[in-house]
Amino acid sequence: MSKIKNRTVLITGGAAGIGKLMGQRALEAGARMLVIWDVNESLLYETAGEFQAMGYEVLPQVMNVRDTDAMEAAAQTVLETCGGVDILINNAGVVVGKDFEGHSREEIDRTLEINVSAVMHATRLFLPTMIRRGRGHIVNIASAAGLIPNPGMSVYVASKWAVLGWSESLRIELERAYNNINVTTVTPGYINTGMFDGVEAPPLMPLMEPDEIVTKIIDAIKHNHIHVREPWVVKLAPVLRGIMPARLFDFVVGDMLKVYDAMSTFVGHSRKDKKHL
Repeated sequence: MSKIKNRTVLITGGAAGIGKLMGQRALEAGARMLVIWDVNESLLYETAGEFQAMGYEVLPQVMNVRDTDAMEAAAQTVLETCGGVDILINNAGVVVGKDFEGHSREEIDRTLEINVSAVMHATRLFLPTMIRRGRGHIVNIASAAGLIPNPGMSVYVASKWAVLGWSESLRIELERAYNNINVTTVTPGYINTGMFDGVEAPPLMPLMEPDEIVTKIIDAIKHNHIHVREPWVVKLAPVLRGIMPARLFDFVVGDMLKVYDAMSTFVGHSRKDKKHL
């Protein structure tokens, strides 16, 4: 089991949405220190102030996770201040909801840098201390989109497939080499945080409330679960893709379950809010 009590927890994209809620739950579970990385300075300090007013220890750091140099400098501050991070939750992410042909170079680069490169670099920066201490837990927020194709979000899907494959490979590496460094990969469906506003959630994959998925994630940390796949239908995705011919899978998932139509009404966060993810 991974203890949260008296541990240092770092959450990227932790000023709002499920990032903020995970931070709150970690503090309520007894975390000694919560480090929050978020690009939205005003929201970051607002969230930190809320937690500090409750008597919790919080270290807010303004962070654009596309800036690897800034991440390295902030990580050094965390190491000097807290001695390291015991639980790292790679939560920051963005989505561009459009067909691939409409993507700009900036949209592609931004999605891959935030959703993939930043996840790996954050882990790279804090893993050595976990290894030296002989304990640690890394939580990577991927997506159900990392398990099945989805038109209208191809670059986002690519980024989550990358995170899923990397996270699983990292888990096996660490399990082979060390006894108490754990990796949990989270592949949720659509979460009602505003990130997927306008999405027509398929009948068997309704919008989940943040509290629901956060409860599952915190429980997974405590019990060293390898996966969090929610809602229940997400657990079936790898099985169905493995046993069905591609065209049959497309028919069942796309035509019958309407998963492939979900992004047709996508609105998402306003431009002002997108940078806060």
